[in-house]
This record gives sequence, C-alpha cells and structure tokens, in this order.
Amino acid sequence: MSLGFFPMDSMKGQGGIQMLLTAEQEAQQIISSAKNLKNTRLKQAKEEAEKDVATYRSHLEAEYQKRIAETGGASGANVQRLEEETDVKIQNLKGSASTVSEDITGMLIKYVTTAKV
Repeated sequence: MSLGFFPMDSMKGQGGIQMLLTAEQEAQQIISSAKNLKNTRLKQAKEEAEKDVATYRSHLEAEYQKRIAETGGASGANVQRLEEETDVKIQNLKGSASTVSEDITGMLIKYVTTAKV
C-alpha cells in the first residue's frame, strides 16, 4: 500500500517544483521588466534635467549680458572702484599680518627650542 502512495507523492512533488520554477521565471521577468522601465525613466529624467539646466543657463546668460550692456558705459568706473577696494583690502591684510607675525614667530621659536620631557 505504501508503494501505491509513493509514485503519487512523487508526482505531486515534481509538479510543485515545476510550479516553483515557473513562478521563479515569472518573477525574474517581472524584475527584468521593472529594471528596464527604471533605466528608461532615469534616462528620461536625466534628459529633462539637462534641458532644464540648459534653459536656466541661457536665461542667466541673457540676464548677465543685459546687465553688462546696461552698465557698459560705467564699467570703467566699476573697474576703478573695484581696484581701489582691492588695494584697501590688501593694505588691511598686510597690516594684520605684520601685527601678528611677531607673535607667531615668537611662538614658533618657543616650541622649537623648548625640550619636552
């Protein structure tokens, strides 16, 4: 009697395995399809972003050119003003550096010549 059940149980087991294999193949196809869809959408998003960046860049460039054109006559005055501001900042930095340089030199000499025990 047990021999009568054995072939039937074997058939059920093989059918279950076949179902699992079929389900696994279907799952792989679904995953592959989803990956392809994802990659396609990523490419589309990248292209859209590049278009947006190009549009924004051209908009900013147009605004910049417009401002340059508006201040074209005063650009020499702007350059001179910027040079004067730069010179003042350079003088301030040189003054700060000369004020602190003696202190820094003293600290360096102290640390180099002091022996730690």
